Amino acid sequence: MNRFVAAVAFGMLATMGQAEVTEDMLANDQTMTDQVVTNGMGRHLQRYSPLDMLNRENVKNLVPAWAFSLGGEKQRGQETQPLVYDGIMYITGSYSRLYAIDVKTGKEIWQYDARLPEGILPCCDVINRGAALYGDKVIFGTLDARIVALNAKTGDVVWRDQIDDYKAGYSYTAAPLIVNGLVITGNSGGEFGIVGSVQARDVNTGDLVWERPVIEGHMGTLNGQESTMTGTLNATWPGDMWKTGGGATWLGGSYDERTDTLIFGAGNPAPWNSWLRDAGQKNDGTGDNLYAASRIGINPADGEIKWHFQTTPREGWDYDGVNEVVAYNDRAGNQRLATADRNGFFYVLDAADGGFVSAMPFVKDISWASGIDENGRPIFVEENRPGDPAEAADGKKGAVIFASPSFLGGKNWMPMAFSQRTGNFYVPSNEWGMDIWNEPVTYKKGAAYLGSGFTIKPNYEDHIGSLKAIDPDTMELKWEVKNDAPLWGGVMTTAGGLVFYGTPEGEFVALDDETGEKLWSFQTGSGIVGQPITWEQDGEQYVSVISGWGGAVPLWGGEVAKKVNYLNQGGLLWTFRLPKELASAN
Repeated sequence: MNRFVAAVAFGMLATMGQAEVTEDMLANDQTMTDQVVTNGMGRHLQRYSPLDMLNRENVKNLVPAWAFSLGGEKQRGQETQPLVYDGIMYITGSYSRLYAIDVKTGKEIWQYDARLPEGILPCCDVINRGAALYGDKVIFGTLDARIVALNAKTGDVVWRDQIDDYKAGYSYTAAPLIVNGLVITGNSGGEFGIVGSVQARDVNTGDLVWERPVIEGHMGTLNGQESTMTGTLNATWPGDMWKTGGGATWLGGSYDERTDTLIFGAGNPAPWNSWLRDAGQKNDGTGDNLYAASRIGINPADGEIKWHFQTTPREGWDYDGVNEVVAYNDRAGNQRLATADRNGFFYVLDAADGGFVSAMPFVKDISWASGIDENGRPIFVEENRPGDPAEAADGKKGAVIFASPSFLGGKNWMPMAFSQRTGNFYVPSNEWGMDIWNEPVTYKKGAAYLGSGFTIKPNYEDHIGSLKAIDPDTMELKWEVKNDAPLWGGVMTTAGGLVFYGTPEGEFVALDDETGEKLWSFQTGSGIVGQPITWEQDGEQYVSVISGWGGAVPLWGGEVAKKVNYLNQGGLLWTFRLPKELASAN
């Protein structure tokens, strides 16, 4: 662990306040504009700020305040969202690092490097998407499937615990979620035949309170004892396939305070080859492979499942159901949930029970389904499912089909934003497809468990990425801004009429939220796959985003990866400010 000289650090700590982050601060993070203490700028994940000092008229006056380098050779993808509290900014970095930075000067206060073992099995780069704050602690997960709590002022370890066995393929990359003194985490590793689950720990001790597996047939626990089974054994899974059923909860979750519900998404069922799971054959519900590729409402007190909505039953294209679920009120005051799925459809659900309200395609050329029926179930195009290898002459490779979107999704992990000003969602999306085929596969602990091969291809010559403004009430596309390379970073909106996002080409951009017109941009020097935030400090509005190209695209992107192989890696946190004297300047 690296530090400043002890005397300097002690002097800094002596001048800092000692206030601790409370449940009330977490609950009201969106309205407390001098802080950002939750992932998503609120546990509902709206990523909306009521600040309007910075607006459409003066955003051109936004200037760099300071920059912080993550340093060394540990670059790769930087997908973190900064947190800001009590004079300190906290960011995570690739290879499971965490930094505390003086928010006024950009100087490092302390750094924590997790000691990762040999043989970790991260699926999609060595990224980390952020930390959590509570009390006097900052908490984050590591690539060897551990959760670590540090003293927020000193960086000293308070407690650590193991989420699961990294040798079996488990890892962890999401920002933890804290609700009522519980640290809520998911897990990663869906490509290794692991079992997705959600765990809750005591924030002060790290002791496990409850665990809820998200694949049917597995038993949950509460206070060290078995509680209830998830679903019904063999209701939608054949034989023992549920034992290695996937469904990783790798993006973390949101919390809807209105209904006191945790909402987590479950990833792809394992293996990818749907014929082995009977999902390629049965469209009567028995081959749905619950609760993979689903959004799941969970009671935060005991881990019991309240409801589920499966976006892709009979999943066979790696359309994970993990993408964030945003809690919001529509223009009529109805309590709603919204999610933009990897499968290419944007959904609105009822917040009370997760019931289907409406859906629309938010990317073009969807091939696997012709639409969504009145119950929210996809209308499958059966001939566009990867073929059954058992029907091949040699039994080694099923029929190759072209599927759109690709398995990296119409939208992947990169978070969308909701504007309370416009009532619209701003969705980072990608227009691409893939050749995909199925292959025989058997489970082996710690080995890839796919049973598929694939090659990703762009759908259009002039763009892959597309930032889209969507009206969730009318299900209309209001505008889109195209981008040559795939979009892979988060979006933020503000009451000043602005939409912030970054591109792999390194451009950090502010758009007009009503028209999509570009109002400001800044070249950061490396691709942006991180998540922007904004806050108020000393009477001025600040904006931060991390720059550092990486993530799944260069690793899994096929022909798309070749198209963007010129992009440089990096690791630089940029912080901008609107000077007081320029706030009223046009």
